[in-house]
Amino acid sequence: MTPLRLRYWDARLHAAIGALPESPADRWLRRLSTTANHGKLWLLIAALLGLRRGPLRRSALRGLGAMTVSSALVNVVLKRLFGRVRPDLANLATDRQLRRAPHTLSFPSGHSASAGAFATGVALESPVLGAVLAPVALTVGYSRVHVGVHYPGDVVSGLTIGAGIALAGRRWWPVRPTEPARVRPVRSAPALPRGEGLVVAVNPRSGPDGYDPAAEIRELLPAAEVRDTSPERGITDLLTEAARSGRATALGVAGGDGSVAAAAAVALEHGLPLAVVPAGTLNHFARDLGVETPEEAAAAVEEGRAVCVDVADVNGTPFLNTASIGAYPEMVRRRDALEGRLGRWLATAVAAAQVLHGGVPVSMVLDGRPVEVWILFVGNCCYTPRGLAPAWRPRLEDGLLDVQYLRADVPFSRTRAVLGALLGLSDRSSGYAERQTPELRVQLWSGPKPVAYDGETAPASSSFVFRKRAPLTVYCCRTS
Repeated sequence: MTPLRLRYWDARLHAAIGALPESPADRWLRRLSTTANHGKLWLLIAALLGLRRGPLRRSALRGLGAMTVSSALVNVVLKRLFGRVRPDLANLATDRQLRRAPHTLSFPSGHSASAGAFATGVALESPVLGAVLAPVALTVGYSRVHVGVHYPGDVVSGLTIGAGIALAGRRWWPVRPTEPARVRPVRSAPALPRGEGLVVAVNPRSGPDGYDPAAEIRELLPAAEVRDTSPERGITDLLTEAARSGRATALGVAGGDGSVAAAAAVALEHGLPLAVVPAGTLNHFARDLGVETPEEAAAAVEEGRAVCVDVADVNGTPFLNTASIGAYPEMVRRRDALEGRLGRWLATAVAAAQVLHGGVPVSMVLDGRPVEVWILFVGNCCYTPRGLAPAWRPRLEDGLLDVQYLRADVPFSRTRAVLGALLGLSDRSSGYAERQTPELRVQLWSGPKPVAYDGETAPASSSFVFRKRAPLTVYCCRTS
């Protein structure tokens, strides 16, 4: 069908909708159309979703990111490119008309693009919530035709463009899988009704301000022994004392990834299972494991359901997530601080540019091979996506260390890495290198450096050995 013919039928359909008889829906559709002005409706929904951590907050951020890009593309570029004028409102009933008719161009519909982008972005993180919002987005699009300010083709194109931008965004901001990482077959662990025999160390300084996980754990597992850490007695001290006294059948920890790593070291030393209560800011290990809430952790303890996961160590100190030398810890800190405003993709690029600009390369020998690097990343199991923004693991039992680094001896490697992050291709920049191995030996030539692991920092050294440890039994309610 030719463009002229499409416009003819577009105008005919617009006229048919405009000729519909008056109904109570006229007022509500006009209000909905007005509420969606400048994305206010979606901003309100995003604010409500952002009140709860986890998938809802991630869906709000993804939806807002997609909406921002689609709105800019439609209103700044495409409307001017196509130059289609608004429909004539002369024959439209006064009760339907907006109080302030828009004076911008018509094609595509900006309201529809924002609606399609936000609803699709939310659906990528939370399919159920996306299904709830889809009718709202479609109704917003239809309302623009109903009040006469857009042709149906404007709306269909806007919805399509918005949804397409949200889907394309997965290339730069990958969607975290809803399924947890693969683990080893379930190991038996003692069932502890009401938490009897469980000793939990709580780090009250982790997580959001004002949140006290100890009270929630005592309510969920009233028979458990729940102890708060202090400057004098940390996670290691509390759990070691409980394990040596013989009163602990299992150990537990409530805190961030650093607290979990410290608890895992004690559990491994004494051969006890570990219960992880997600109570930190990011909870990387708990999320990969599939334990999203304290309720899930408590249910696993009471039922005695557990899994077996890999543990790595650096110079004998266990870690569960990542270790690094160089600028990587600071880049992650800045990325996490910016992600709420910019989204993971842009936050990664900005953080990388900031940190690498003032960074100092580290001369080292990796398993006998001399190299200069800006960043050395070592993951416990293989991380994805590849490049400068590894975020999660498909498996927690692959027996490998994920070694990634950005070389400093390649010309313009920093610039290429930042541009690669912006384009979603940081793993293909010429200075990026990677490999997987069960053991890694690192010798520093540029002097002692600290190693960062799971949010903590170990003393500086010139020699590091990364390897796998014996697996750890962790309470978790799943069968595979």
